[in-house]
Amino acid sequence: MSFPLLTATAVLPALGAVATAAVPAARRTAAKWLALIVSLATLALAVTVLVRFDPGGSRYQLTESHAWIKDFGVRYELGVDGIAVALIALTAVLMPFIILAGWHDADPLETGSRRWRPTQGFFALILAVEAMVIISFEATDVFLFYIFFEAMLIPMYFLIGGFGDRAHAHGEETAATQRSYAAVKFLLYNLVGGLIMLAAVIGLYVVAGNFSLQEIAQARASGSLHMATSTERWLFLGFFFAFAVKAPLWPLHTWLPNAMQESTAPVAVLITAVVDKVGTFAMLRFCLQLFPEASKWATPVILVLALISIVYGALLAVGQRDIKRLVAYASISHFGFIVMGIFAMTSQGQSGATLYMVNHGISTAALMLVAGFLISRRGSRLIADYGGVQKVAPVLAGTFLIGGLATLSLPGLAPFVSEFLVLVGTFARYPAIGVIATFGIVLAALYTLVLYQRTMTGPVKPEVSAMPDLRARELVVVAPLIVLLIFLGVYPKPVTDIVNPAVKQTMSDVHKKDPKPEVEAAK
Repeated sequence: MSFPLLTATAVLPALGAVATAAVPAARRTAAKWLALIVSLATLALAVTVLVRFDPGGSRYQLTESHAWIKDFGVRYELGVDGIAVALIALTAVLMPFIILAGWHDADPLETGSRRWRPTQGFFALILAVEAMVIISFEATDVFLFYIFFEAMLIPMYFLIGGFGDRAHAHGEETAATQRSYAAVKFLLYNLVGGLIMLAAVIGLYVVAGNFSLQEIAQARASGSLHMATSTERWLFLGFFFAFAVKAPLWPLHTWLPNAMQESTAPVAVLITAVVDKVGTFAMLRFCLQLFPEASKWATPVILVLALISIVYGALLAVGQRDIKRLVAYASISHFGFIVMGIFAMTSQGQSGATLYMVNHGISTAALMLVAGFLISRRGSRLIADYGGVQKVAPVLAGTFLIGGLATLSLPGLAPFVSEFLVLVGTFARYPAIGVIATFGIVLAALYTLVLYQRTMTGPVKPEVSAMPDLRARELVVVAPLIVLLIFLGVYPKPVTDIVNPAVKQTMSDVHKKDPKPEVEAAK
């Protein structure tokens, strides 16, 4: 039997989470180093998956399949296509930076009125989320995917509710109340979506007789499995609703600003750069592959919802006074672009959407982590409390600017390529949607540049006059992310070569071809 590489990639961080949680309370630093080493080892396994994956080979590779719950046809089935490989690599790359950025976020609070913060638990929960996200990208059994799709809510709930941001202007008691509210809202929204999906999963089993994604898709393609139109549409809606909550797509997005505002910066990155990608990934893997006709039936409505997310998220970002809420609403706008690219049903749109997932993860991590370093120095999330930072901390301001420019998709930085592909792919089939979506780019420039102007330029406020610049640990976190943004902005081919074959398969699943350009014949 060959080495179960995919299982190892998911199990290693899970075992690391258990080991980190078991470190004695007095050995906080040892727990941090253990979590960091485990995340680096997981990155090494993810790189091995990337190297062994053949873009020109079969659709699902490195597969594993074992009987699990025989009476219900549930199997432990894993396999990766190009889209999954890219997102596993993104997750594994970001985790060491998340851990380093949160190095002191769960240290004990010295003030007598505040509680002890269990450092080991913080890092163990982060590793647990990594394990569940990775196996969600790998699972090709629908029931197996559902289990981990829901299970990741548990560690995320405790990360949001138990380890909130210390920069709160209204005292610890109010902060704890708001953290609890944000955590419960996150959990309830996603649980409701998950319960609806569970009903759809059961319905799929009743129709298909098993949970194997590959077997069901092959049976549908060959015609041996017929699904009534109404049944397919209801099942599609059950799956899509859960994924739209996770994504998050308007109007199911309202949990995200609260969760990101009350979380530490590394946990906010974990939410929007890692966990939320499971939702958009699952739209490609499950919605389009299992329910192709229903996906085409729902496309007009989904594109309108995506368009609203783009414009609405950007408009609300412009008016925010809280740095983290601004990034949260910007992410809602970006997820609108991703969903729009997926359901544009063109190869450019879906390639751009997949590339957007990767690039958004890197750019949001860069911006949010630098924002976290800024907030930890000043002790405030409010934009109005800053001014003139670039004069006292130029490296911090410079990295903040690059992260912001990536967020507005400046040419030469990674998100530009993906956003351009999404717009081109959408315009080819839905010109009106593509034109209106471009307003999101204009608004992105507005909220990003206004944020930089208000926090980094102008007179130096007394409260920031002694602000230190980025330290060595913080530079180790930020510098590689900036390098990745520039590299993928100039040369995105390594990612597109991996994802494009999987995108072609998805286009084949929904029986769609790219529209031919209308070129007026030369006279």
